[in-house]
Amino acid sequence: MAEGSSNNANVDTSRSERAVWLMKCPPLVSRSLSSSSASDSLRPVAKVIVSLDPLLANDDDDSPPQFTMELAGTESGNAPKCYSMDMSQDFIPMAVFSESSQGRTAVEGKILNKFDMKPHNENIQNYGKLCRERTSKYMTRSRQIQVIDNDNGSHMRPMPGMVIASAVSDKKKMPTKGSDMKRTRRDRGEMEEILFKLFERQPNWTLRQLIQETDQPEQFLKDLLKDLCVYNNKGTNQGTYELKPEYKRSGEESTPK
Repeated sequence: MAEGSSNNANVDTSRSERAVWLMKCPPLVSRSLSSSSASDSLRPVAKVIVSLDPLLANDDDDSPPQFTMELAGTESGNAPKCYSMDMSQDFIPMAVFSESSQGRTAVEGKILNKFDMKPHNENIQNYGKLCRERTSKYMTRSRQIQVIDNDNGSHMRPMPGMVIASAVSDKKKMPTKGSDMKRTRRDRGEMEEILFKLFERQPNWTLRQLIQETDQPEQFLKDLLKDLCVYNNKGTNQGTYELKPEYKRSGEESTPK
């Protein structure tokens, strides 16, 4: 017996040399074992199967025993009942302690082997399905229905500021004629006459101005300007189009007529 600072601090060490297994199991197995043992204390909750290779029975290093646990019952029908137990002996020496309802502490034994459980290969697909269902369940948000005491709808009416903001946003979303509405192409000869008249009004035009004046597709207008005009890359008229010299001369000759 080991004495402590008080009378209730004595530790019972009579079973300290008993060999004990330490098993790390999934929560699903732990719940199944707890529920089975609580319902019927005399009924076995699981069985452990030890498999040995008889051809290598004398060589313990090359052929360690294989441990498998089969549960007597599970809390879910889809849960696997067969698990592999990977044994490990390379760990820090540990002991198992217990405490009674009267507060007495005892050593139940020292850990001989440590086991890590995982679903058996034949159950790995069912276990994966179970994990996916569990993840999906926790990721799904539960909707709640709330009863409104004031059912006359006054609190649901939009405030004046909200109406103005909505009207402004709708106004901004109105499609512009130049970008969203399809323009109809005129006859090429007719468009050339229109362009000549525009350049008689003023010698320099930007592409945006000509699109607004003619209401023609941008690419079609660019092709016409490429044949009839010169684009100014610099100078006071930078970024504008003006007629080529040959078309300016023909325009001057036709003016007196």
